[in-house]
Amino acid sequence: MSSTLIRIILRVSSKNLPETTAYVRITQHSWQQGFLAGEVQAAEYEWQFQWCFHKGHLSVQPSLGRALIKEPLGRFLEQCDYQLEPGGDYSFTIRAQL
Repeated sequence: MSSTLIRIILRVSSKNLPETTAYVRITQHSWQQGFLAGEVQAAEYEWQFQWCFHKGHLSVQPSLGRALIKEPLGRFLEQCDYQLEPGGDYSFTIRAQL
């Protein structure tokens, strides 16, 4: 992982949920087209994502486990979008059972 690291803790209402760290790698972006793409890994899951931030659309593949990551990933991307660069490695913490 590179030296660029952003940590955000996304809280869920229950205090008894375990924390899981999600690792994000940005592979492509175009500010002019409003596009950001990359990979995210949490626990034993891995996904590829595309975020069209001008349209507010986030797509996550494959579908296995997508419901667990899509909302927290979307919040992370919205909070950090202009700080994210291709080739950068980032992480955020999810308080949920994956």
